[in-house]
Amino acid sequence: MRLQPGSDVPVRDLPAVNGRTAAVPDPDRLVHLQFRRFAGCPVCNLHLRSFAARHADIEAAGVREAVVFHSPAGELAEHAAGLPFAVVADPDKKLYAEFGVESAPRALLDPRVWGTIVLAVLRGLRQVARGRERAPAARPHGGRLGLPADFLIAPDGRVVACKYGEHAYDQWSVDELLALAAGDLRSR
Repeated sequence: MRLQPGSDVPVRDLPAVNGRTAAVPDPDRLVHLQFRRFAGCPVCNLHLRSFAARHADIEAAGVREAVVFHSPAGELAEHAAGLPFAVVADPDKKLYAEFGVESAPRALLDPRVWGTIVLAVLRGLRQVARGRERAPAARPHGGRLGLPADFLIAPDGRVVACKYGEHAYDQWSVDELLALAAGDLRSR
């Protein structure tokens, strides 16, 4: 069952593999809860690097980032090093089910994602060859067909906005997130 704006999210602390804990909801700020695919996913890495590069802008807008992957903690920790936000392992996909986040062949078969896949794989290969990143597992836990999803959650636990991706690179950009956050802060 998919969540909608206005849905309530129960209070919880999500332990992160990179030493941070994600309070969802956060009593003091908005939470951008992202659901990605698997540890080392080149498409996910491309997206998350854009969020890491603009982390100061996101924090200044009153938003805390938390990112969920369907990989085991040990596998994910190697790929989460250096990210400035909480990265959460959900290998049993319990959070995915609770938030209605799906897997489907269209994640990779949708032609709108093909150019991004090529760009992400080439960038990833270059980073792996230079020893800056690790390659993803040949057979990632939970598969390769996960779809992304984004949720903006208010301090009271209410979903302010959400997006369920239609393919592997269909998610909010940093600018879209900042616009949504600004709109929510104006409405308070």
